[in-house]
Amino acid sequence: MSQSQKVVIVTGASQGIGAEIVKAFRARGDYVVATARSIKPSDDPGVATVAGDIGNREVARRVVAAALEKFGRVDTLVNNAGIFIAKPFTQYTEDDYAAVINVNVDGFFHITQLAIEQMEKNKSGHLVQITTSLVDHAVNGVPSVLASLTKGGLNSATKSLAIEYAKAGIRANAVSPGIIKSPMHAPETHEALGALHPVGRMGEMSDIANAVLYLDSAPFITGEILHVDGGQSAGH
Repeated sequence: MSQSQKVVIVTGASQGIGAEIVKAFRARGDYVVATARSIKPSDDPGVATVAGDIGNREVARRVVAAALEKFGRVDTLVNNAGIFIAKPFTQYTEDDYAAVINVNVDGFFHITQLAIEQMEKNKSGHLVQITTSLVDHAVNGVPSVLASLTKGGLNSATKSLAIEYAKAGIRANAVSPGIIKSPMHAPETHEALGALHPVGRMGEMSDIANAVLYLDSAPFITGEILHVDGGQSAGH
């Protein structure tokens, strides 16, 4: 493995944006540890998979251990795993709340702590959180309090981590998407969802993957929340 090749952990990697991010890093020649609840083994020798609930610390330990065992280090962590439940605030159940906190917050906490421990040993590393522009620009008709509560927390944590670990050579950034064409959204909803963006269309999964790659290759950027949202966060 050359020093130009990175070892990247991607959570929520079995489908959608996570799978697209894995594909983008592999196209660049990097090695990837991909994790999700239902992820299957990969035929690609440059991809190691770990199945499990990222909100469980033991799963996070297994992910980092796989990176070290197969590829020798951890260079980049992409915290992509997330749950979005759109309900009026008073209709959220305790189970809804627990599920969102488990993935969006606990999952971030466990894997990020363990990844930073490895990055500190190498005096370099990069953390990227996938959040949401709903944090900055709530949309009437898209109830999203739990998303804003958790993903908004990740935006703030990103800036805090960027400052805390700047002198350790570890950067932290976030990509804040608008509504992206992914398996989460049925094709018949695309026109209406696209209209929620000033540019008049939904984003593509490749838009998010390209933003992650850009941040990963930009060593003077840290503490940035990069909005990839067709202008949503700027206003209407």
